[in-house]
Amino acid sequence: MIASAIRTGRRNPLRQSWMVWAALIPVTLVVLPVIYIFIRTAQLGAHGAWAELFRARNLELLLNTLILAGGVTSLAVVFGLSVAWCVERSNLPGRNWLRVVAGLPLVVPAFVASYAWSSIDSMFQNMAGAILILALAKYPLVYLPVAASLRNTDPGFEDVSRSLGKGPWRTFFSALLPQLIPALGGGALLVGTHMFAEFGALALLRVQTFTTAIFESYELQFNSSAAAMQSMVLIVLCIPLIRAEIRLRGGRNVARVGKGSARQAQPVQLGVWTIPVLLGFIVLFALALGVPFVMLGYWLLTGASVGVGYEKIWPAIQGTLTLAGSGALFTSLMAIPLVMLAVRQRGLLARLAERLPYIVHGLPGVVVALALVFLAIRVVPFAYQTIFVVLAAYAILFLPLAQSSLRASIELLPNNLENIGRSLGKRPFHVFVTVILPNIAPGIGAALALMMLEMARELTATLMLAPTGTTTLATQVWSYTSDGEFAAAAPFAALLVVISILPVWIFTQRMLRQGN
Repeated sequence: MIASAIRTGRRNPLRQSWMVWAALIPVTLVVLPVIYIFIRTAQLGAHGAWAELFRARNLELLLNTLILAGGVTSLAVVFGLSVAWCVERSNLPGRNWLRVVAGLPLVVPAFVASYAWSSIDSMFQNMAGAILILALAKYPLVYLPVAASLRNTDPGFEDVSRSLGKGPWRTFFSALLPQLIPALGGGALLVGTHMFAEFGALALLRVQTFTTAIFESYELQFNSSAAAMQSMVLIVLCIPLIRAEIRLRGGRNVARVGKGSARQAQPVQLGVWTIPVLLGFIVLFALALGVPFVMLGYWLLTGASVGVGYEKIWPAIQGTLTLAGSGALFTSLMAIPLVMLAVRQRGLLARLAERLPYIVHGLPGVVVALALVFLAIRVVPFAYQTIFVVLAAYAILFLPLAQSSLRASIELLPNNLENIGRSLGKRPFHVFVTVILPNIAPGIGAALALMMLEMARELTATLMLAPTGTTTLATQVWSYTSDGEFAAAAPFAALLVVISILPVWIFTQRMLRQGN
């Protein structure tokens, strides 16, 4: 019986009902904002929806959103791919140190980086400035998976290319880059959907997109129907990104040319390019880390509002750690059955489990918050203004990040382990707890670190849903910067950076070790 189980294919023929039922919970949760958007859009009527959709203002917002997402994603791919290749495939001096430092821009939230740059001069408060600042903040989302992938690629393909007389550039584009496409696609997808949902940084940089317009529609005009129509456009924009990334991932080839364990690629000698490349790293780190740190230090010591709000620091720290910690645990637990179902099963539910969270990930936090307020008041009024609604919002917003962290661990887990456990008479859930869970623990740790990092920075949903009297570091930064009190905001922004260091370190080390 055990031998039969070992010969069983990758997909588990024994349908595990507990996994299906467990996956239905997060799927239902993720569907709620979509239902809300359809309800609100339907209230406009066909004529009203058509008129709202094709307003000149919406066409301008569409163009701005596409320019921003395309520009930031493209620049982040250039930065991330270049940095990953230099630290993993060249003989660059100090590359072991640079390998870790290159991921540190993640410790600076995008809206904190925007706060730092916008406090220098208004010249950065435009589309070009937003593209540069956000690309500097987000490129590690491309760099980390590409660096891990470079460690895992087979140098035999490059050897064959060079033996055919192809030069370094042709070898890179024809032999190496195709192996990196899945990692590049996954990183680009995260950056692109982040740009669709970004609010705080764009509000500080005075760039108007659908997300900022949705917030204004609700906050200034109380027009939730117009906000829903604009949200529908964001969902439509996310769909081609998801399809493209899934096609790239589905078409990947992980086969190696040689036998036995994978060998390490020989570092490329940079020669005369060593100094220019090092100077490029210095400029990149100065822009991504130096400017935010210097401006935070400046505002901590200077300004009319220095010392204002110090009594609010400890409550904000408590609120941040409480919401981020509980939200990370809850979201990771929601993500495990989703990824298990997507990897182990086929069918409509498995496809929904894999794709729907990524589509909803492009929605701004204000839309998710509006959906949960709308449904909580009508269905479970006792839950309104409680931490449970906040945790639900965090799960909806950040499930894809947990999925991306968990998927690598679950895909590497042989399906034979489950089949062997079942053949020994163990129930499916018992096999999961005793066999599967311990083996995917590293992935869960990475997911928890990434979740805490992102939830500590979440702004709009927290502003709208947090229980009365609950504040976080992010909401305090927003409150003070909105009033122009940059010095008062500095301690909260600096603490947000400090508490991000440990999750970023764990996540970076996990991603870089994944390629070994």
